[in-house]
Amino acid sequence: MRFSWYARSLAAVFAAFVLYCFIPDADPASGQDKAQDKKEKKKKKVVVELDFPPKLPDGKDIHTVTSDEFLKAPATIEKGVLIAKSAPTVDFLYYPGQTYKASIWSNWGDGLAVNGKYYSSIGDHNAPKGNAFVYEYDPAKKALRLLTDVVSVIRDMLLYLPGKIHGRLDMGKDGFLYFSTHRGGTKVTSDANKYQGDWILKCDPKTGKAEVVAHGPVPKHCIPTSVLDPERMIFYGGTAPGNDVPDGVKFFAYDVVNKKLLYSCPDGPPRYMILANSTGRVYYVPGSDGNFGPMMRYDPAKPSDAPVKIGAQLGLRAATQETKNGMVYTCSKGSKTGRTMIYSFNTKTEEAKEIGQAAVGTQEYITSIDVDATGRYLYYVPAAHGHAENDGSPVVQFDTKTNTRKVIAFLHPYFSDKIKAIPTGTFGTAIDPAGDKLYITWNVKRGTAAWDCCALTVIHIPAAERMP
Repeated sequence: MRFSWYARSLAAVFAAFVLYCFIPDADPASGQDKAQDKKEKKKKKVVVELDFPPKLPDGKDIHTVTSDEFLKAPATIEKGVLIAKSAPTVDFLYYPGQTYKASIWSNWGDGLAVNGKYYSSIGDHNAPKGNAFVYEYDPAKKALRLLTDVVSVIRDMLLYLPGKIHGRLDMGKDGFLYFSTHRGGTKVTSDANKYQGDWILKCDPKTGKAEVVAHGPVPKHCIPTSVLDPERMIFYGGTAPGNDVPDGVKFFAYDVVNKKLLYSCPDGPPRYMILANSTGRVYYVPGSDGNFGPMMRYDPAKPSDAPVKIGAQLGLRAATQETKNGMVYTCSKGSKTGRTMIYSFNTKTEEAKEIGQAAVGTQEYITSIDVDATGRYLYYVPAAHGHAENDGSPVVQFDTKTNTRKVIAFLHPYFSDKIKAIPTGTFGTAIDPAGDKLYITWNVKRGTAAWDCCALTVIHIPAAERMP
């Protein structure tokens, strides 16, 4: 009996061994084991130590290259998307001033190309003691120059110091750059941190001298959205409420010359507005984060009158400046359930039309879109908030004459392979008035899961890729 029991036991063990070896995941506890393994791996995750300020591997200030690698499309690019035939020359350089490890060095505001220069902003995202910076890029010198930083302007006031510029940089007819600040962290705009609202600032690009235009034009509200009417010198904003106020998003108009609030109302634009330079009118979609909706119009000719609804509807997460023919182009936000679409808006007739799809691959989110001086070509980069590399970090040209999309450069994996930098997303781009250079302020990853610094690329667009 004992031998029989032993034999049966040995046979059972052998059968279990065979089952374990040849049937995957036969152990009912394997799911828990795998979960535990993941936890252990997470604990042992290697922390990447990064250098600040970021530097190019060869120690130079700028990396300039022309490569056919920029024309190699990844498998994620959709059928029907054109690929440029001539590779651009690309300049890559890191922003100076990133001398310390921040909450996250990042670009959130739209840039401006004017008078032969490119103006842009980055910030450290820290709060309530953060900082944000404004730069000038001179393409003739191929050099970035720090103009000003937020802390140097408002430090003596010993108040909340915001670590972001989320609105546009715009130049007034007086030659000054105008911009607004935007909190830093999302949960610290409180009375405890002495938060009274964000700031409208101006800076002389010749000297770098900056000063306060207004503090808290809408009290205890952040300013993530802005656009300046350079002729009428009216600064328009869309707000986000601080922690200790029950208000929602507001729209406001502020006279920067007389330092006077002209108008403010609820249901404002949280992310972007259209400015018609020809008339001074401002258009927005109330309460929308960029999705399709009805448009509102504010007319500075009647500054005390409330914005009125017009018949047009479109998606408005980003918008171009007005062309000489009175056209503005916008893009919607896009989501898992809807594609990012491009719209045209005629400022003379106030007619809006959907003209095509924006995305070229898996990434949809676009927060900056530019039109060249001819009014024909639009430029943008999908994946504003990161993961552009999943589609090769594409730089896209949209032809409004044929409604076709063309990638003029894939910046990944070239820069990852050559200088260990992955351009992962952008909130700031601008096309030079000559139409030959596209400036992109990138959030960059250097071996980390999220981006950790900011860099500028200048895309020199071959003439053959922008034929009239």
